[in-house]
Amino acid sequence: MATTTNRLGVDIGGTFTDVVLETDRGQFSTKVLTTYAAPEEAIIDGMGQVCAKAGIAASQIGQIIHGTTLATNALIERRGAKTALITTQGFRDTIEMRTESRFEQYDLNLELPEPLLPRQRRYTVAERVDASGNILIPLDLAEVERLVDRLAEAGYDSIAVGLLHSYANDVHERMIRDVLRDRMQDAMVSISSEVSPQMREYERFNTVVANAYIKPLMKSYLSRLEGRLRGEGVTCNIFLMHSGGGIISLENAADFPVRLVESGPAGGAVFAAHIAARYGLDKVLSFDMGGTTAKICLIKHQTPKTSRVFEVARSYRFKKGSGMPISIPVIDMVEIGAGGGSLAHVDAMRQIRVGPESAGSEPGPACYGRGGDKPAVTDADLVLGKLDPENFAGGSIALHPDRSEHALTRVLGEVLEMDAGEAAFGLAEVVDENMANAARVHAVENGEDLSDYTMIAFGGAAPLHAGRLCEKLGVDRLLVPPGAGVGSAIGFLRAPFSFEANRSVYMRLSEFDPATITGLLEELRTEATGFVRNCDAQAEILTEYKVYMRYAGQGWEIPIVLSEDEATAPDAETFLRLFETDYAKLFGRSVKGMDVEITVWSVNATTPPEHVARVDAAQAAGPATPTGQRPLFDPALARMTHADVVRRADIGLGETVKGPAAITEDETTIILPASRGAIRQADGCIDITRTKDTP
Repeated sequence: MATTTNRLGVDIGGTFTDVVLETDRGQFSTKVLTTYAAPEEAIIDGMGQVCAKAGIAASQIGQIIHGTTLATNALIERRGAKTALITTQGFRDTIEMRTESRFEQYDLNLELPEPLLPRQRRYTVAERVDASGNILIPLDLAEVERLVDRLAEAGYDSIAVGLLHSYANDVHERMIRDVLRDRMQDAMVSISSEVSPQMREYERFNTVVANAYIKPLMKSYLSRLEGRLRGEGVTCNIFLMHSGGGIISLENAADFPVRLVESGPAGGAVFAAHIAARYGLDKVLSFDMGGTTAKICLIKHQTPKTSRVFEVARSYRFKKGSGMPISIPVIDMVEIGAGGGSLAHVDAMRQIRVGPESAGSEPGPACYGRGGDKPAVTDADLVLGKLDPENFAGGSIALHPDRSEHALTRVLGEVLEMDAGEAAFGLAEVVDENMANAARVHAVENGEDLSDYTMIAFGGAAPLHAGRLCEKLGVDRLLVPPGAGVGSAIGFLRAPFSFEANRSVYMRLSEFDPATITGLLEELRTEATGFVRNCDAQAEILTEYKVYMRYAGQGWEIPIVLSEDEATAPDAETFLRLFETDYAKLFGRSVKGMDVEITVWSVNATTPPEHVARVDAAQAAGPATPTGQRPLFDPALARMTHADVVRRADIGLGETVKGPAAITEDETTIILPASRGAIRQADGCIDITRTKDTP
């Protein structure tokens, strides 16, 4: 019999699919290689393994929460449906013209990314609504019907509708949708006033096009997944993790698949925030490193930083500004091409470069023995002694050190006159410095000093590199929680049901209208609450209010959080005080004498966070007993050392481990540099700090 005490979290990554089963008897997890052709097969395989470990049948699972990279990969690889865009006459080329921003300012040969839809798949209608929502040119339904007949004849599977200023008045978009539903009943339709009702047509048009482009693919996948799970006897509800850090229903996810583009990394940030709450930490650097990418997120007061715009499918994959902006609520993080499968090469300047290309799971790094012949980060980790070739992924995957050494020597060593060990050291230092630099830049952009932060590391590869990253960043404390190797999947099980509704309604504080504001926020609250009720009809729902404000004439806004009282009884002076306080925190001072304007209003409906019990610091109880030693390269010392090997499961409460050491478990390995020492806390976290006798 199914019970909600048996909950399954599933995260499909670029290399591994992580599966976690939480029962009243504990947590059971596994990692299986992602099956690209049919991602649901890896889920079924992993589910079978964890159910066997827990001694339950699949039919006893009471809830499944899933996050996937499928939507993101479809956008990156251009594997979506045959899609058309209907837009306002004169704005056919908006998604190709982009903005005046150049992501490589001095590159004379700059190649801008191609739009998701070529020009021949973009169509226009004669209509116009102004920025206040007034109809200037009425929509001609006869023209729309003729256009829809042309689209039907062309055989489009999905239609995106994005009209100018439809966020202010969506009547024309809804009229076009009605015609499409009547005359193209098999086609899927997405309208921008539902997908992303916000100002800035470039971002809004891209978002609705992306939603339409992946909608048939995601609906098909989610339908197949549901069918396969039902075939295994699973009868419970299936939910999806969305990019904003909450959970939505399968039906909502199928209608708004663009909200899934960062679902996996969002789960990781929720996981880190949960650990931060356990330890009462207000400043946390979340470090998630998997097989393909590394994600870094700032978490303040146990809440991940959020944003309204996210870039996906970058042509310069990790260069800000080179991708497709998706205007959705998303947890703000920096992502770089640094994962266990990231491949290395030597560039024209004879420098080692790592990523963004990844070996993924097919064929994988050279050491997997599956046909890969280029050195990956995992190959360097193996040669440097960070990994045990006989016990990788709990012994399910045998590693081949000789193949790693051959790939490192052939691709890096022969060019740079290095042996395999030196090449591995160079590769590892490059990837660690890339991640450290990304963290520094992200912190500076947010006005933060990382020396005050605690790092929380998770993902299959993060504990291997986190100690060295702390050395580079000057971070004194590192926590590696239980289940770190499958952290994002665990994060899914900690996330609330939530949905954020937002809308662009322009208003200056000099023209502040409390009645309009009260009505608008109530509409948004009703919309957001409705999505959450679709997941859990009986749950208590909390509402969070936010407005985006700027000085008149500025190009971008900053988010201002409102309390319940400030939202239900809006007051211009209060709004101004809140804005000036946050603006001064971000930029050092406010600007006197300028009018302030509000551009976007937002309401997030969420179920209450689960209660988190605080962890009391453990008292040192003596050293843990190692199972042996192995050679381990310490980059700070630039030499091989003899490191203790300690099984994580054997470390008792309060027992300590001094670096250099390797703390092993099935899903990952914690590498403890000579500069660090560790203690096991009551909740199983390995708490790593700088030792007093090191600089």
